[in-house]
Order: sequence, then structure tokens, then C-alpha cells
Amino acid sequence: MMAQTHILTVTLNPALDLSARVSEMRAGPKLRLSDPVFEPGGGGVNVARAIHELDGQVTAWVALGGGTGDRHCALLQAQGVNVHPFSAPGDTRQSWAITDAQGQQFRLQLPGDAWTQADIDRALDDILGQARGMVVLSGSQPPGVDGGFAQRLAHGLGAGRLILDTSGAALEQVIQTPDPAAHLRVLRLDQTEAEAQAGQPLPEIEDVRHFAHTLVARGVAQHICIAHGANGSVLVGQGVALHCRPPQVAVASKVGAGDSFTGAFTLALARGQDLAQALQAGTAAAAAAVMTPGTQLCSRADVQAVMTECTLHTLHA
Repeated sequence: MMAQTHILTVTLNPALDLSARVSEMRAGPKLRLSDPVFEPGGGGVNVARAIHELDGQVTAWVALGGGTGDRHCALLQAQGVNVHPFSAPGDTRQSWAITDAQGQQFRLQLPGDAWTQADIDRALDDILGQARGMVVLSGSQPPGVDGGFAQRLAHGLGAGRLILDTSGAALEQVIQTPDPAAHLRVLRLDQTEAEAQAGQPLPEIEDVRHFAHTLVARGVAQHICIAHGANGSVLVGQGVALHCRPPQVAVASKVGAGDSFTGAFTLALARGQDLAQALQAGTAAAAAAVMTPGTQLCSRADVQAVMTECTLHTLHA
């Protein structure tokens, strides 16, 4: 096994994921689902699963509660992932990915139970106690957790240790009220999130690069990584701007592409690879993930198969 810095993934708002098929999705009659598959889900959980699939060493810190949380934890452990469960309020939420006969996918998610300030403080202390190397905070936040959680975690960890891939109030806080002293190592956004924060479409790679550069200049994070759908991803930092484009692949499901990217990208950095190599690894993992059905993530074999077909380009920094 390759030497690497330890990785801790953090999932504040996990979900027990159900993927199933239906002949037709329409209002009115009872819809009979077939081929149901249950999997442990949530941003950081999926990042940990991807890292484990790629032979990386990772601990998944997961906030779990109730019988659904117990089932989630058992499924994750059965996959061989090292889990550090944190006692969360209420019952762990569920989410559904339903695919009809035409291949259309419908994704439904519950919000999760609300946290108190005491829950938030306990979680922050516990994460800091478990962190030994790099930390990935990924996924949505439960109701009640304020937008400043990620920045407080980054402060507690110290410079250059936190990779953030989040949404909602947390993403809004980090971008609209940047805290350069927090020293976020990487902030990752998908195209929809980036365009929402930019307040305009970002149709071209140069548009993405320019927006990412403005975020770096404002001190949002040391590096900004923005996914641009089938065009791949752009990574920008001080004096560096890279674009990696994946090959064309058959798309079975887009679920899990972002988490697979983050897992492979983080693992490459933890193994001492440079930013270009990490971006290429992440791009390959994202491409591999869309080749798998339902909520499945990337497979190691598919990542290896498409890696050399992911083309790196240096952009004007």
C-alpha cells in the first residue's frame, strides 16, 4: 500500500440511500418499485467509500442516529470502511434515487433532524480530536447548524488541512464572507453552485477560470476547484490554473461523480502527488462514477482505465 497522510472525512448530514426502478413516474396511482438497493450515503461518506475503493486509508466520521443510523453504519462497515460514529439527534434521514424505464432519474431527499448548539459544539470537539492529517468536510449540513461551521473547523485544524465540498448556507458563508485566516486548502463547487454564486452563467472554461481566480484573490480558499460537467474541472490557486477534461464515456448515472472526484483528488494529495496529478485523478474518478448505475461510485478498474485519457491543460493564471 502506498504511503499517505491520514484522511478523515466528515459527514454531518448522512443519508441511507435507496436506489430503485419504476416503469413510469407519474402522479396518482401507487408506483411499484423494483430492484431496490440500500447504500450508506452522504457527501463525506461517499468520499470515504471512494478513497477506500482506491486503496486509500481513511476514517469516516459520521453523525448517526436511531435505527436508520445503525443500519447506515453497519452497511458502511460491511464495505470495509473504518467508521467513527458520532451520536446525532433524531433518526438518520433517507434519500431516494428512482429511475424510470426511459432512464430519467428522480432524486428525493429528506432534510434531517435539527441540531442544537450543544450538538454542534460536541461535533466540532470530536472532529478535532479525531483529525490526524487531512480533513474533508463534504455534503449538506443538518438544520440548526450555522453557515460558519466550516470556517470554525478550518481554524481549529490549522492552515492547509481542510478540503470543503458543501452547499447551502455553509457555501454561501464561505464565499460571501471569506475568512482568509481560516486557510481553507480547497473549496470545490459544481457548475450549478458556481453559477449561482457568480450570479451569471459560466459557459466557457475561461469564464470558470476567471470566477475561480476572483475567489482565490478574495481569500475564500487557497485553491478553488470548479466542476464543469462533461468539460471536466478547473483548479485555480496563486500562480496556478489547470483544466482537466475527461474522455467521453457512456453515462449510466451522474450520482456520485462529485464525491468520487473529491475522494480521488484528496487521496492523490495525501499520497504526495502534485495538484495536476490530483486534478487528473479526480477527473478520472468522476468519469468512472458516471459509468456506474444508481448510486454506485467509481470503481478502481474504471478509474485506472480512463486515467490516461483525461487530458490536462495549463491555463493563464
